[in-house]
Amino acid sequence: MNAIVTAVVALIVVALAGFIVVKTIRVVPQAMAGIVERFGRYHRTLHAGLNIVVPMVDRLRPLIDLREQVVSFPPQPVITKDNLVVSIDTVIYFQVTDPRAATYEVANFITAVEQLTVTTLRNVVGGMDLETTLTSRDQINDELRRELDEATGKWGIRVGRVELKAIEPPPSIQDSMEKQMRAERDKRAAILTAEGGKQAAILSAEGDRQSAVLKASGEAEATVVRANAEAQAQVAKAQGRAQAITTVFKAIHEGNPDRRLLAYQYLETLPQIAKGKANKLWIVPSEVGKALEGLGGLFGALTGADGHRPVDMPAPQQAQGIDGEESDPGSVKRFTLGG
Repeated sequence: MNAIVTAVVALIVVALAGFIVVKTIRVVPQAMAGIVERFGRYHRTLHAGLNIVVPMVDRLRPLIDLREQVVSFPPQPVITKDNLVVSIDTVIYFQVTDPRAATYEVANFITAVEQLTVTTLRNVVGGMDLETTLTSRDQINDELRRELDEATGKWGIRVGRVELKAIEPPPSIQDSMEKQMRAERDKRAAILTAEGGKQAAILSAEGDRQSAVLKASGEAEATVVRANAEAQAQVAKAQGRAQAITTVFKAIHEGNPDRRLLAYQYLETLPQIAKGKANKLWIVPSEVGKALEGLGGLFGALTGADGHRPVDMPAPQQAQGIDGEESDPGSVKRFTLGG
């Protein structure tokens, strides 16, 4: 019987010791803090790690998160300076820097921050018209952050940033804004189209001008090339004629011809000269006339006693025209020596 009582007592002592140990040792996670109250009054703040408290004397309140927290509040109706009601969504980034103040200076710091944000937002936006509100988000964010940080400092809370998620004007204002934006876009499109047409016309005119310049330059170069070619042809032709004359002159002098041979050659050349339509008048030099007289004597000498002449020698005839008729003394064209 004594053994049983002793065992029960030992079991109770062990359980009581275990309970005391559990209530004495408290482990606080990282980035958390705990408020310890002794007999209902603030005693100390527990930080991350292993902490010792007095059971039945000290009480540990719920742990407080020391990390930066993000709270999104529902849309709030705000009246602008020009009496238009806009709906604004806000997001608050805050952090608890003093767990004791956040516990004892305000009953619920989340609700307090929300209500303070709404009232501050109405004060800031109430001094702006709708257009300024829509285009001044950064200014509103800075003013809200400054006002909230000053007000929440005594609560042990630091407001890091305030962001406006959306600003929604009334439906009628939205329709007007959409029409204005549509008209502005149409205006910009018309301006861009006109600018594009202007640029295209300028480019086209520039291309035509360059094409005309290149064409004129090409024609000028072609004219120069043709003129050079013609000049070279004329030079070559003149050089050929000069060489031919030199050759003929040389051949004549090397052959040492007499007057009668020259007269005979002149008579052979007369038909070729008469082929020109503009040849109306021939001038026969006196030397050639004397040669022709000698040539007549030569023909007479070559004619035999029987009145016949050699086959290869032509007999002199009367001057005839192109068609065999007698030529007009004022318009003699050619002489031929026929048989």
